[in-house]
Amino acid sequence: MAIATGFLISAVLASLLPVEVRRVAWLPLHLALAGGATTAIAGVMPYFTAALAAAPPAHRWLRTAALAGVSIGALGVAIGVAGGQLGLAVAGGVGFVGGIALTGAAALRPLGAGLGPSRGLVMQGYAVALTEVALGASIATLYLAGWAPVVGAWTHLLPAHAWLNLVGFVSLAIATTLLHFFPTVIGARIAHRPSTTITVLGLGAGAPIVALGFATASDAIARLGAIGVAAGASALAAHAAQSWRSRARWTTDPAWHRYAIGGLVSAIVWFEIGIAIASGRTLVFGADPAGWSIDIVAGPLVGGWIGLAIAASATHLIPAIGPGDPTAHGRQRRLLGRAANVRLGASDLGVALLSIGLMFGNGSLAQIGMLGVAIGLGATAVLIAAAIRIGISRSSSVGMNSHS
Repeated sequence: MAIATGFLISAVLASLLPVEVRRVAWLPLHLALAGGATTAIAGVMPYFTAALAAAPPAHRWLRTAALAGVSIGALGVAIGVAGGQLGLAVAGGVGFVGGIALTGAAALRPLGAGLGPSRGLVMQGYAVALTEVALGASIATLYLAGWAPVVGAWTHLLPAHAWLNLVGFVSLAIATTLLHFFPTVIGARIAHRPSTTITVLGLGAGAPIVALGFATASDAIARLGAIGVAAGASALAAHAAQSWRSRARWTTDPAWHRYAIGGLVSAIVWFEIGIAIASGRTLVFGADPAGWSIDIVAGPLVGGWIGLAIAASATHLIPAIGPGDPTAHGRQRRLLGRAANVRLGASDLGVALLSIGLMFGNGSLAQIGMLGVAIGLGATAVLIAAAIRIGISRSSSVGMNSHS
């Protein structure tokens, strides 16, 4: 979570660089998605699958290798592309894909020793998500390597790459996790409903179908996939609403619960808005590359959906399963609850202004929105880093005392 938070902070800072250095919006988006979101997913997915299977997580070396491959690979691509060092970028892409493969191994290995039901639908969602990002990242790596068939078709493969990574991987992985994580955070019962199946099937199958439509220039295929993605997103909202009706009333650490719950609710709302825009434009324009624009969906899907989902998840997870004793976890909860409403408000308002500014080409409004996002998520990142430090310091001191 610390590495993922560092990537998100770097993404915000990269947006302040000159246009030619950040390649318009590419560098901030790459740092946020391939760096921040993927590192967070690679870090926590093996723990979620182990918990669902009621089995120990995969060995530390495997989890560490997966995390290193993803994070170092994403960083290599960022530095290579921004600095014009294509060899480094290609090597980073290969390392990233390798990290994804190791993440899959670390996530699925606990199933063999599991005592629990393992929740097959969730596992299938994770497997599909990892497959899609491996495909999307491989396409981009081949483009950076200058492979002629990919370079020649890049106009159509670029939106396919974006759909595979942004929707087929990051969004599917987060949505699949929220099927059991959102009820946990709000204190509701985890239940299998028709909406859970539709969420995984809609997002998992819809995104690659849209990508195939763009790759083959087929309007019908792209529109069919867009309908599936829209259905999956709607099902996630329905699942969250059904869980909300049976939520618990927390009586301790209200500010900590408020940020974790409010952040996840806000993230889901922004996800619905972003998918409505992306799917709607695909339904209107079909597989025309001119109908795809990352700028139009970057606000709700990257800043709102991914940014807030990671921040809220880290806020809940660090005191819940992170290092440290109960005293340290209590300090972490109080720390992570500071100015919860202000941080949430700044983030949501910032995402709204950023989205409107990018959609209508209002640069000043977009900059104000980016500032709001930077303040809201940046302050949260600082608190998360401090909370991690509390847990590690406490865990180290307890270990030293036990050793003595």
